[in-house]
Amino acid sequence: MPDPVLEVTDLRKRFADVAAVDGVSFAISEGETYGLLGPNGAGKTTSISMIAGLLERDSGDVVVVGEPMDTTTVAPKRNVGLVPQDLAIYPDLTGRENLKFFGKLYGMRGSPLDTRAEEVLEIIGLSDRADDRADEYSGGMKRRLNIGIGLLHQPLLLILDEPTVGVDPQSRNAILESVEALSRAGMAVLYTTHYMEEAERLCNRVGIIDEGRIIAEGTRRELVSRIGQRDRVRVSGTGDLAGAASAAGNVPGVERATTTDHEVDVLAGDASRLLPELLTAIAANGMAISGVEVDEPNLEAVFLHLTGKALRD
Repeated sequence: MPDPVLEVTDLRKRFADVAAVDGVSFAISEGETYGLLGPNGAGKTTSISMIAGLLERDSGDVVVVGEPMDTTTVAPKRNVGLVPQDLAIYPDLTGRENLKFFGKLYGMRGSPLDTRAEEVLEIIGLSDRADDRADEYSGGMKRRLNIGIGLLHQPLLLILDEPTVGVDPQSRNAILESVEALSRAGMAVLYTTHYMEEAERLCNRVGIIDEGRIIAEGTRRELVSRIGQRDRVRVSGTGDLAGAASAAGNVPGVERATTTDHEVDVLAGDASRLLPELLTAIAANGMAISGVEVDEPNLEAVFLHLTGKALRD
């Protein structure tokens, strides 16, 4: 494994009698998107505020590219781009002016700043609106500008706190596509969300956080396997359904295959891997296939199993 860009060890923070963050630990490598998935109030924003060096922690360690991070350090913060949940833009400045203003705060000047601002405008899809004031932008465009500010100084770690809250579906998809592209380009990304589908789409690994603690961590497949859930494949069609079900049950990795009206119902540990062999076996044993439906257990089911409550409770 490559050296982690971010290491968080036993992070803790109390507010009066409330343990807002209670022993959070994880690491993120280059090119990896790590998701903190949990409901509002779970401790996500408090965690990233300490990770970014904005909030004093009670105990624990944060290391960014080998350098310890706290509220007083400067050097490691140069490697971090923070995109807060609340918009941090100036509404009376244009998109380009916002980027140049914040670029100067990062110590950027002259033609390098001009060039980088244009690159970021392209990344966030605002080149055609660069000279419009930010208060004329839609909510989604303001969110994208917020992300662009965090990208200006080309950080090694990008922290995004609920970046799609309150935006329209089109802007939301544009934001998610931008995050996917940044990860492919090698950036380490810490992404907090309470939207299960975002975590499933973006994140290489997910830490499920509830009441200040990470209660489970892993890939989607690893988390699902922890609770013993299996993929379900429904194959509809006509012909010898009993023979097709029997053949499907003999495919290695299939746990059970039964028949219902016009369907063969299959339970398996990894349906996407087994599907070609499974369909070949069914078709070769007397069934004319007219449709296939695959249901994979999701992170919502994992969260409900682990906590006894829905993700948005």
